[in-house]
Amino acid sequence: QDQGVDMAGKRNGVIPNVHLRKNWKRWVRTYFDQPMAKRRRATKRAEKARRIAPRPVAGPVRPIVRCPNNKNNHKERLGRGFTLEELANAGINRRWALTVGISVDHRRKNRNVEALQQNVQRLKEYRSKLILFPRKESTPRKGDASEEERKIATQLQGTVMPIDRTMPPMEVRAVTEDEKKFEAYITLRRQWRRAKLQGMREKKAREAAEAAK
Repeated sequence: QDQGVDMAGKRNGVIPNVHLRKNWKRWVRTYFDQPMAKRRRATKRAEKARRIAPRPVAGPVRPIVRCPNNKNNHKERLGRGFTLEELANAGINRRWALTVGISVDHRRKNRNVEALQQNVQRLKEYRSKLILFPRKESTPRKGDASEEERKIATQLQGTVMPIDRTMPPMEVRAVTEDEKKFEAYITLRRQWRRAKLQGMREKKAREAAEAAK
């Protein structure tokens, strides 16, 4: 029997033409260094914390913004930087802000007053908690921290001023008899039907009033 016919198999399938002489070891990636890579990352984080001390490890303070699109615009997260309008309302110079751990984003714009006031208050709170070390201990400038404040200063390990996501406690009460008797589905159906037929009923009422004249 012909060998080619056996390889083809049944029906109109693909004729096997397998290339097995590939150097597959070149295209395989292993992760045997994962435990040591984990230790290297931890060492680098510790070195960076020592290098930038006493500044916060997580970087500058960031504004509270809302996620885009209608699906997620009720969620809050930390943004890229404070707008120039927010800095101006808080009385902070944009160039000075970058030197004291305040992120700045000149592209973002404020769309509503509530978010603007929220971030302005956030900036004022950060500035009240800020312990500013002098560049030269011999000649401290106005606004620099005193020697006692510098002694009690510690390096912040987590996020600077994280978002408070605690939910207020819900008020629990017993269900009343009127609420038990209330038929929500039937009430909704009646309202939908009334809204759908409102125009037709008004037209009929007008026609009947005109016919009666």
